[in-house]
Amino acid sequence: MASQKVSSKKSSAVKRSNSTSKKAGLIFPVGRIRSMLKKGRYTKRVGAAAPVYLTAVLEYLTAELLEISGKVAAQHKKKRITPRAVTLAVRHDEELSQLLGNVTFTQGGVAPHLNDALRKKSTKHASSQQI
Repeated sequence: MASQKVSSKKSSAVKRSNSTSKKAGLIFPVGRIRSMLKKGRYTKRVGAAAPVYLTAVLEYLTAELLEISGKVAAQHKKKRITPRAVTLAVRHDEELSQLLGNVTFTQGGVAPHLNDALRKKSTKHASSQQI
């Protein structure tokens, strides 16, 4: 019987600690975001939920950006997500374009746009002018 008690104590002593990220079900580090909030001196005190919420928002935005950038890369028959794919994805998505409107991506280029005045005239319209 004594050996059973010892073995149960060992199993309870090897208890692993859960990180805040694990408790919240996030991949991004909540502890690191918390320390950055505290070092940044944005406010005198930082609540317990603030870094969790901020981390969740950052993780969601990153996942969204990677998802649409991956789709753009696949449309251009590329296996890697390049800065060009990220730029095209952001500029074509209305909400991300509004959020990242003033952001310049290095090696991203510009979104393709052709002014209406420079477009070729339709053949139907051109044939009626010749007569």
